[in-house]
Amino acid sequence: MKPTLLTGALGLLLVGMAPVASLAQAKAPLTQPNSEAAANVPAGELALGTVKVPKGVKADGKPLAAGTYKVRLTAQEAESKASGATASYERYVEFLQGTTVKGREVVSIVPSADIGKVAKGKGPAPGTARTEKLRGDDYVRVWINRGGNHYLIHLAAG
Repeated sequence: MKPTLLTGALGLLLVGMAPVASLAQAKAPLTQPNSEAAANVPAGELALGTVKVPKGVKADGKPLAAGTYKVRLTAQEAESKASGATASYERYVEFLQGTTVKGREVVSIVPSADIGKVAKGKGPAPGTARTEKLRGDDYVRVWINRGGNHYLIHLAAG
């Protein structure tokens, strides 16, 4: 009877240690697969389109009058205060009338695959732009959809 008890106790001990052994082997974190394709962010300047700003706003802290503007993406990256933000996705745009720069502001570049995580509602059709009033007229968002990316510009009310 003693050998049977001893064998049973040894079997329970080995079965109980199996999970501990497998935990000891799983020290390195598992790699996560990429869920979306990398964005194709333009490297230099790019004409994004024409927008109509419905009322006076502030762009980069300076007044920008209501009117129609050409919007141009610059090569200059903005300093992002958000941790983990990709620098090339935060750039500056310029608002032009004719060839004169009337203002500039930071733009957030969002790949089309990710826009549902960032903005509510349906965005403008590809190749078009729209302006929206936000937070009870406190902000205006200029939303441009071009080349597989969405360009979001937030302007404070003037």
